[in-house]
Amino acid sequence: MNINGEPVYVGRDFGGRSLEITPELVKLYVDALGCASPIYESVAPGLLLHSECYRNLSWYLANIFGNLHARQEWELFRAVPIGSRVTTRGFIRDRYRKRGRDYVVKETWTLDESGAILSRGLTHQSFLVDDGNRSQEVVSKSREKERTRRFDIGGHGGRVLGPLTKTVDEETCRRFSGPAENYHTSREAAQALGFPDIVVQGMLPICLISELLTTEFGDGWLAGGKMDVRLVNVLWANETVHVRAEERDVCPEADRARQYLDVWVEKENGPKVVIGTASALRPA
Repeated sequence: MNINGEPVYVGRDFGGRSLEITPELVKLYVDALGCASPIYESVAPGLLLHSECYRNLSWYLANIFGNLHARQEWELFRAVPIGSRVTTRGFIRDRYRKRGRDYVVKETWTLDESGAILSRGLTHQSFLVDDGNRSQEVVSKSREKERTRRFDIGGHGGRVLGPLTKTVDEETCRRFSGPAENYHTSREAAQALGFPDIVVQGMLPICLISELLTTEFGDGWLAGGKMDVRLVNVLWANETVHVRAEERDVCPEADRARQYLDVWVEKENGPKVVIGTASALRPA
């Protein structure tokens, strides 16, 4: 891990890497989420490289105490065949401050060998403004029960997809966010950063949304899907979540139609973890 702190400025380029999309890489993803599908025998999951933006953490601010993944945007332009070679590239898209937190937005591209863009992700990471006080608990488990933490989504009468249900135990956390110890895999590491328990990596429930949409739309998600979601409550290890989507408007797009949806992930007892919107292509 290479954390330099400042300067993190808009436009700063962090480079990337070249890699092959191997069956082994796909298997690691599938095994971590338990999302085996015949479609992954030939093409990769849409969010296979979900954490590419985190491979190099030199874009993080110096104060990592209490840092959280706040928002995620995805655009998927082409399905990626297994065995193909891709290149990634990341740079700082934006910085802003809101309610006592600094936000850094890293944009990550995945390109094919010809240079055509395959996917684009915008990761909004939030950091506490450093006031020198690191003794407090950043997020308590009781916070999600507060009235201000209620988030209404869905319920507009559209067709509901799901639920896709997953219990995110500690082994799932290790498979998805390991093998190194960090606050997504280790209770001690989480407590050192101000959290009472293992914080499930935000990309995990986001990937579950992707899997729900892959099941419904297939190539219409993998080659044309879009997502914009906010992470509104912390998911802790050993909790169960239900992933749902509700269809909204449909608009023509060339010879197909774009289906717009509300998407969300909620815990067994009701609190929302992720809320937002998505869209995918289907036959006209």
